[in-house]
Amino acid sequence: MLDLKKEDIAAILTRYNVAMEKAVTPDEAAKQLFPKDELFKAVAAAIYAGEEDDVIAALDACMKAGKDPIKLIDDALLPGMAVVSKLYDQGIIFLPNVMMSADAMLEGIDYCKTKTKEVPKAKGLVVCHVAEGDVHDIGKTIVAALLRADGFDVIDLGRDVPVNEVVEAVVKNKPLMVTGTALMTTTMYAFKEVNDKLVEKGIKIPFACGGGAVNQDFVETYSLGVYGEDAAVAPKFANFILKNGSEVSKLRTEFHTH
Repeated sequence: MLDLKKEDIAAILTRYNVAMEKAVTPDEAAKQLFPKDELFKAVAAAIYAGEEDDVIAALDACMKAGKDPIKLIDDALLPGMAVVSKLYDQGIIFLPNVMMSADAMLEGIDYCKTKTKEVPKAKGLVVCHVAEGDVHDIGKTIVAALLRADGFDVIDLGRDVPVNEVVEAVVKNKPLMVTGTALMTTTMYAFKEVNDKLVEKGIKIPFACGGGAVNQDFVETYSLGVYGEDAAVAPKFANFILKNGSEVSKLRTEFHTH
């Protein structure tokens, strides 16, 4: 066996371009993505940490420096949540971290609203529900929180929602998308009923479905169905619709795996 010193090994690795990169911690990765402005950076860091009190304190500092409360939503709060979303997408942080950050961000948005009479404009509206007969609402709750954290208004119909109630909410509120979750296989067939009733009324908005009982093959059996493997994809669907339109075929091409 060759007797190589550490410096020799490093030189060999460098020569062959296989030098290993230093592992980046989640905190280090987040710091690289925070806004450059020090005031906005403090808000983003507090959101990343999921510390609601720190978010409020950082927002107060921004306002004392003359920053507009409503503009802080776009300039500091949303960029802070974008950092969290990006790290989640990369597998650097996990869903509990995202939920803590989303709660902290929503607290910040509510706080900003109390400091002005101006009403912030939402990106769009989404109706969320759990399938009729199903009382398991953790997935729906996460979907709603992440949509709100990304700047969307949400009408949360709750769990075990009758098909007709879902349809009525869509007709009344004209959302850009409706979401449904189901954990029980006996309840997921309510999604097709919702789909068919919407189509009968000439409504052809995307119907994003997910949950433990649901898979892509099932969702593709009805015309408006778009499959979401996890809650974090819901804001991606909504943003895609804003940018590219509401054609279900486009969403399926972009997000479905086959």
